[in-house]
Amino acid sequence: MFITIEGIDGAGLSTQSGLLNEYLLKKGKKTLLTKEPTNSLIGGLVKAALKKEWSTNNIALQTLLVADRAHHLASEIEPVLKKNVIVICDRYILSSIAYGSLDIPLQHLKQLNSIFRKPDITILLDAHPKIALERIKTSRYSVELFETEQHLTQVRKNYLSLKNFFSNTYVIDANNPADQVFKDILKAVEKKIY
Repeated sequence: MFITIEGIDGAGLSTQSGLLNEYLLKKGKKTLLTKEPTNSLIGGLVKAALKKEWSTNNIALQTLLVADRAHHLASEIEPVLKKNVIVICDRYILSSIAYGSLDIPLQHLKQLNSIFRKPDITILLDAHPKIALERIKTSRYSVELFETEQHLTQVRKNYLSLKNFFSNTYVIDANNPADQVFKDILKAVEKKIY
């Protein structure tokens, strides 16, 4: 089972991924909690660009994200899926498309990512940009490349336009408190796992 959790920055992806992982472990499931961009060499370049530590154009950034994803799938995700491990991935293809299509044609991004494994379940955490930015300000010191209200508003629209990109995508209201959001995620996930 390959579960991806998507949404704008500040929607609670890392929090909810962690809660889901803990829940499944308590239920006796084997899991892998992972994230994109990864901690690989390629993922490090992507993270540095997002933190504005170096500058590149969006085509180069998207190409690096695709390379990071290819390595991630081959080295981490695919091997454990073959062993019946449940993989929870904090960000995946929809993030690349939703953020990348701010200035790259949507069709190009879909084509770049068309060869990759489709998730079994996608959880799309839908948060209002103002709420997301407040969460970001209280949880860390710096703001990343796309973290402005204007950018996040457009990215949220992009995500919602992609809600049918993969079958088994569940849009969850992420404006609610974390415990309520998690209950809503469990309703979606338990239908598929049990």
